[in-house]
Amino acid sequence: MTKNKQKGFTLIELLVVIAIIGVLSSVVLASLNTARQKSRDARRIADLKQIQLALELFYDASRSYPTALNTANLVTLGYISTVPTDPLSTTGTPIPYQYAALGAGTTCSSYHIGATLEGGTSHSALTSDADAAAGAICDTSAADFAGTDPIYDLKP
Repeated sequence: MTKNKQKGFTLIELLVVIAIIGVLSSVVLASLNTARQKSRDARRIADLKQIQLALELFYDASRSYPTALNTANLVTLGYISTVPTDPLSTTGTPIPYQYAALGAGTTCSSYHIGATLEGGTSHSALTSDADAAAGAICDTSAADFAGTDPIYDLKP
């Protein structure tokens, strides 16, 4: 009589392998989410610096800052190709960055622009931002905001 030897894996071995694969994939997905957050935060910071440059070009031409970040003020006049929105924006629902024109009456002598970072208050860029308190706004400007962390904010 010959012995019939079973070849293959036992059910326990298969379950152990599946569990290990599950744990490894969850670790990878968690680190990918962190990388995505950092990427979106980097884009927010770059967008704000691009908007800041367009605002300075606008100011050089008109000796005042615009009361709103919109196409009429920046795109039509050629200071920026499009006004950036938050990376979490969807096609139908853009999320604008926070902006307030500061000054008195119709004279907008300053501005405050900001975006909330997903990385929280420990993001390294927050050590070099304005952290400005809300100030007096120009006529027709949106209300100013407090630039406390995790908001990355810029002023001229």
